[in-house]
Amino acid sequence: MTESNASADPNTASLPLTSTTATGPIPASQNLPTRTETDSIGSLEIPDTAYWGVHTARANENFPIARRPISVYPDFVRAFACVKQAAARANAEIGALDDQRANLIDAACEEIKSGKLHDQFAVGVVQGGAGTSTNMNANEVITNRALEIAGRSKGDYAFIHPNDHTNHSQSTNDTYPTAIKIALAFSLQNLLSELTLLADSFAAKGREFSRIIKVGRTQMQDAVPMTLGQEFNAFATTLREDVQRLEEAVALLGEVNMGATAIGTSINAPVGYKEAVIKHLRQITGLDLVTAGDLVESTSDTGVFITFSGALKRSALKMSKIANDLRLLSSGPQAGLGEINLPARQAGSSIMPGKVNPVIPEAVSQVAYSVAGADVTVSMAVEAGQLQLNAFEPIIAHSLFQSITWLERAAQTFRINCVNGITANEDRLNDIVDRSVTVITALAPVIGYAPAAKLAKEALATNEPIADLVVEHGLLERDQLGEILKPERLTGMPADDSVDNTAASAEAVPRDEVTTELPIIPDPEG
Repeated sequence: MTESNASADPNTASLPLTSTTATGPIPASQNLPTRTETDSIGSLEIPDTAYWGVHTARANENFPIARRPISVYPDFVRAFACVKQAAARANAEIGALDDQRANLIDAACEEIKSGKLHDQFAVGVVQGGAGTSTNMNANEVITNRALEIAGRSKGDYAFIHPNDHTNHSQSTNDTYPTAIKIALAFSLQNLLSELTLLADSFAAKGREFSRIIKVGRTQMQDAVPMTLGQEFNAFATTLREDVQRLEEAVALLGEVNMGATAIGTSINAPVGYKEAVIKHLRQITGLDLVTAGDLVESTSDTGVFITFSGALKRSALKMSKIANDLRLLSSGPQAGLGEINLPARQAGSSIMPGKVNPVIPEAVSQVAYSVAGADVTVSMAVEAGQLQLNAFEPIIAHSLFQSITWLERAAQTFRINCVNGITANEDRLNDIVDRSVTVITALAPVIGYAPAAKLAKEALATNEPIADLVVEHGLLERDQLGEILKPERLTGMPADDSVDNTAASAEAVPRDEVTTELPIIPDPEG
């Protein structure tokens, strides 16, 4: 039995345009054993080692487009196994499928949930047919593994058939969108974890920089003073807000249309199946799933994916804004702002010796642009649904899964390879604050706006410290000036160093290895 690589990379995995294992005839010179499988189109020779069958082979002949199999999204494969397992249990419960076949299908699904046979999910992520190719790929792999568990040969469909048994009481039009929603809920957990860790890292830097005063900026012009810690803590807060928004969005995925079958009328779904399948699906996934109240509407409407995609886009673009801020703050090191130092990750130029670029923030922004583009794709695909079905769910699924995957990885490298290693250029910051005229804002309520503006112009013209000019003009005594310009009054930070002025006190949790594990599905009995 072939096991999958659970961490298959969507950026590198590919489907060959002509494959001896997924499409077309097997070269005689290889003398590979095959089995003959037949569908309504005709017959094909399928490698005996393959768990997929004729429907998968035809899909790979027709859709050599993205050159990525659906196995690059392991949560999607696992979600499909959950759906098929729930269907088998529901069919057995209501007497629509005998216990022997149901248990064999169940066992095969359990193996796929654990990561086995993922490489057999070979159809491309971009496909026509509203996901039928993916559904049939799942039916074939599950069926042939069930047959193998029973001690029978692959392709012995007289005993267990992909359509008659594994797909019993189902249609692509209810299993496919349900699997997408479950997979998104699974995949989002890793992203939420990474966003939380990234927020924790920014909060830790906020505490580290909490007493370092700097000049704030609005519209790229000097503004009033603040602390570098306040700036970094704001990054943490905005990331935590996005975690909340994504959690709200994923809650909308809980309404599924299992039992709707083809168009929502539940044709070929026995009495009691709809109630049984949602019960088992909740137990298997651990998710708070409910059956849609209007199955016809739920089968044709994919609007929830726009909401979910929009939440991903919001998170991506806000992360990109932070990345751009770090690029500005670290710009230079001599001719830019130069307020912070990003970790040097690699040589920045093939011609300029010693140049180092902010490559991690640049990569984060590029991911954000891709997510924004994917959001457009999802929106157009959702709008393109016609009458009782949306035929474009495969590109919706691919767009969302890729966005989640890339965002998770971007957040992780942002934290590990950039944020955790940021240092403050304190000498530079102190110099800027000492020469800044922006402190005049704090004096305006005392000496008046017009005199303050006049002093600011004079300070800029003479390059004299604003404090000295205030005293020279007899507007305030030096001790009065010192009281007004205390750091805590300028920045709003607590005077006591022991007071935590960050939004959260949790330390960042170190995790320096690349995440490859899949989220664990709770035991059905647990």
